Amino acid sequence: MHHRGISIFTHRILTNYNFVRTATTFCYYSSHSNPLTPKPNGFRLFSFTPRHHHRAPPDPDDPSNLMKEDGVSVCSQMWIENFREPDKVVTNLSSYLRRFELWVLAYQKVCADEMGAYMPRSSIQRSALEDLLALRNAVLDSRFKWGARLDFFIKSPKDKTDYGSLSKRKIKAILTTTQLPAFQDRIVQEVLLMVLEPVYEARFSQKSFAFRPGRNAHTVLRVVRRSFAGYLWYIKGDLSTILDGMKVGMVINALMRDVRDKKVIDLVKSALVTPVITSKVDDGEKKKRVKRKHQKKRVLAEDEPKPDPYWLETFFGFAPEEAEKHPSWGHCGILSPLLANVCLDELDRWMEGKIKEFFLPSKSDVIWNSPEGESERGNTSWPEFVPTSGPDKTRKMDYVRYGGHILIGVRGPRADAATLRKQLIEFCDQKYMLKLDNESLPIEHITKGIMFLDHVLCRRVVYPTLRYTATGGKIISEKGVGTLLSVTASLKQCIKQFRKLNFLKGDRDPDPQPCFRMFHATQAHSNAQMNKFLSTMVEWYRYADNRKKIVNFCSYIIRGSLAKLYAAKYKLRSRAKVYKIGSRNLSRPLKEKKGQSPEYHNLLRMGLVESIDGLHFTRMSLVPETDYSPFPNNWRPDHEKALLEYIRLEDPKSLEEQKSCIREQGLVSPQDYISMLVWNYKRNAIMLDQLSLFKSDGINAVKDQQLLLGSNQEVHDNETKEMEENEGIHVAQM
Repeated sequence: MHHRGISIFTHRILTNYNFVRTATTFCYYSSHSNPLTPKPNGFRLFSFTPRHHHRAPPDPDDPSNLMKEDGVSVCSQMWIENFREPDKVVTNLSSYLRRFELWVLAYQKVCADEMGAYMPRSSIQRSALEDLLALRNAVLDSRFKWGARLDFFIKSPKDKTDYGSLSKRKIKAILTTTQLPAFQDRIVQEVLLMVLEPVYEARFSQKSFAFRPGRNAHTVLRVVRRSFAGYLWYIKGDLSTILDGMKVGMVINALMRDVRDKKVIDLVKSALVTPVITSKVDDGEKKKRVKRKHQKKRVLAEDEPKPDPYWLETFFGFAPEEAEKHPSWGHCGILSPLLANVCLDELDRWMEGKIKEFFLPSKSDVIWNSPEGESERGNTSWPEFVPTSGPDKTRKMDYVRYGGHILIGVRGPRADAATLRKQLIEFCDQKYMLKLDNESLPIEHITKGIMFLDHVLCRRVVYPTLRYTATGGKIISEKGVGTLLSVTASLKQCIKQFRKLNFLKGDRDPDPQPCFRMFHATQAHSNAQMNKFLSTMVEWYRYADNRKKIVNFCSYIIRGSLAKLYAAKYKLRSRAKVYKIGSRNLSRPLKEKKGQSPEYHNLLRMGLVESIDGLHFTRMSLVPETDYSPFPNNWRPDHEKALLEYIRLEDPKSLEEQKSCIREQGLVSPQDYISMLVWNYKRNAIMLDQLSLFKSDGINAVKDQQLLLGSNQEVHDNETKEMEENEGIHVAQM
């Protein structure tokens, strides 16, 4: 008798995938139905008892028994649940706080920041897991206190201090001076972020872009270019004082709109309320002048993370005004940006309502007569033609927010923009107790140029010839008026940033200054650092219309700065002498002296010196073109699109629609055949895993495995043959 398939069913296998060694049931069944929906016709059951006695139940206090899943899969499930029901009020977050997998994942993330290297779960010591479990239990039992300086549940692997043997003076210094957040505080912050972020990311407005995964300043610039093409009046507002902190009651009320879990709310509230200890600075006390001594080169410890390289520090100095301020509220740490977005999300929702109220379509418009979200009759992105505003044109507005900075575009009369500004001032006063005035929310015309994220938004007026077919088939040509939206990098702002970093002096005729921080570095290392910096500048100005010009200017400043440094270092007196020896891109060695050492190329061939890379983008033709790739109207980051697509495919209605469509057309897709093979593979893998466990209990399962493999091979051949005969599918045709 040929068995259709063999499967092992136990209660633990179906529910927990853990093997029960007390009793196991084998089920043999025979069926000729579709293997994707197996229906056994009959069963023949038998059972047996293993030779070994009952084993002791698992210890509930053992941390290894609490890690049933991977922490990433738990996080993924949270994201899926919240994106499936984005409007549902969440009340069960405490159940996720109990998941020890999340605490282990948080420990790994904090260790990566602390140690500079990722720690696999298998490398975590048993004592660290026990301390982590104690921290989790303390949080659940409300025994955890933020900002503890001497009483820890878990310490950093780097912290070797014996706090029990410290002197009174050191204890006082620890309790009264500014300290970095405790290691255990950062773990709790990470867990809270993992629990709260998917809840609010599913609810946040699509108009906010700062402090959110998958969104950045480039996204704002592309949205502005896509959606702000026809706006004449702009309101630019600075609400960044909110990022400095808000009243605890306002933050908690904003948080409780969507989260009603007492444990989580109390944790966040205590983090906001607990005072942060900082050192008192006495301005009257004069600092003692210390003689400058020769400093030895500092050697990093084995587990100490490397500091940021020079090029990265320099690029961070280029942060635009809108991105300079980062919220830090109480002991919330990395949770602060999320809380800031939770509070400002009310402003985003209010502005979305105003956008719908303001929209007034006009039949004479060919592009702007549809609200946002509907299919438009044209593309409003640069450089396509966009009609200007007028009395017979559509009235429309749009809004974006990056952190605490907002930008509103209005297509209509200035009086409408003034009315909106008045309403915005009243809303911020009532909701955030923030006193704004007309000067803090200026209304500017597009012809003056609007500065946002170190880019200038301006327009170019064009008079194209419009040709269209009138009634009766007559072709009419007439002159039209339109605008092209230009997003241009600000050269003035770029000079200001370079001056702040001491790369140049002067405004009208900027003169590069030597970057003396690289004085003791080799020429190869200095060139490599500056090339990385230039590469990031090229990427930062990717969507600027004047990308070639601005990057070429940056290259000129950096090349001149390095040339002056090399002139001072190698005593070459002038930049011209440096360029003569080192060439235009400074790729030739400057330290080589004839007669004293072998030729540079011989040393390079022998591997005794580093190869020197020349500076990039020394000519404007080498700078890449501006990226004008189209940006969709209802854009979402990749991870959100994947989540929504997964939820849609998981919906039984979508699956049933696909099946009915296939049945109507009389087709069976290759995916069905592939899914059948995958189903068989997973079924066989589970059986082999379970049978291998019998061997550990002293049961000889070799014959059973051979029987299983042979039977499954035969089953697979029969299934393939039936599929080919009944459905007319051939594997060779796929």
